[in-house]
Amino acid sequence: MAAVLRGSRYLVGRCSKHVDFLCVSTRSMASKTQVGFVGLGNMGNPMAKNLLKHGYPVIATDVFPESCKEIQEMGAQIVDNPAEVADKADRIITMLPSSPNVVDVYTGPNGILKKVKKGSLLIDSSTIDPAVSKEMAAAAEKMGAVFMDAPVSGGVGAASSGKLTFMVGGAEEEFTAAKELLSCMGANVVYCGQVGTGQAAKICNNMLLAIGMIGTSETMNLGIRLGLDPKLLAKILNMSSGRCWSSDTYNPVPGVMEGVPSGNNYQGGFGTQLMAKDLGLAQNTATNTKTPVPLGSLAHQIYRMMCARGYASKDFSSVFQFLREEEGQ
Repeated sequence: MAAVLRGSRYLVGRCSKHVDFLCVSTRSMASKTQVGFVGLGNMGNPMAKNLLKHGYPVIATDVFPESCKEIQEMGAQIVDNPAEVADKADRIITMLPSSPNVVDVYTGPNGILKKVKKGSLLIDSSTIDPAVSKEMAAAAEKMGAVFMDAPVSGGVGAASSGKLTFMVGGAEEEFTAAKELLSCMGANVVYCGQVGTGQAAKICNNMLLAIGMIGTSETMNLGIRLGLDPKLLAKILNMSSGRCWSSDTYNPVPGVMEGVPSGNNYQGGFGTQLMAKDLGLAQNTATNTKTPVPLGSLAHQIYRMMCARGYASKDFSSVFQFLREEEGQ
């Protein structure tokens, strides 16, 4: 059935926009057909699990075989490389750490585009340079496939609970088909525009997130030094104008909140190294567009220093601990 639908989409995809919309609708009717997933890290693993929970057969792979064990036990089929995923599924989601990883997974010797089927829908939820997303979209188009960028916000907690926010870039007529899958993993699926605009939105969000986390950490540290109980200070902030996600949902001070990395020695969550990477992307795009981002630049420097001082694998909220150590405590 899926093969017939793939062929139908390719044949009529050359026709008018109206007919192309019909193709998308037809592909949506093929729900519960196999979905490929590449990248089973802190974010990809719970995302793939949510697809399984919604009844989608999942074919997955990861560069680290041990990352596949848990999802395999839930019923996913595990294959050796991305090319094998593309050989078995015509809807594929990728969740990878960086631009070079995405380029390799799509265009490498065992990449998706080596065996991709015509009419396949390729959705990349990695956070990468928008220019790389555009390159991958062009490469996919040459193979008769459709590429969309759909980075996420919400962290590991939202990935586990299926409440991520997806920022989607790509051909608008493909959005319905993409949303069908993404809605299984997220509470918000937002169309941003053409390929690359999803990445643009994510980069802007993460720059603000980093600035906000540093500001929250500085504020909490100052309050503690002034004799305030950290839980009391957090309570006051969260009922006042200083309230933000870093203070009320992901507080960086150990003991203030349960179920967040600061309560687990900053393990899990969103790594400092990844935040530094995202801030680097923001800096590159700011330079290319001649956009002044002084606070974004300072945040980038701080997270790069953290990586150099042993914080790379800790959650990005460990900036609080970093500031405490900087003052000699």
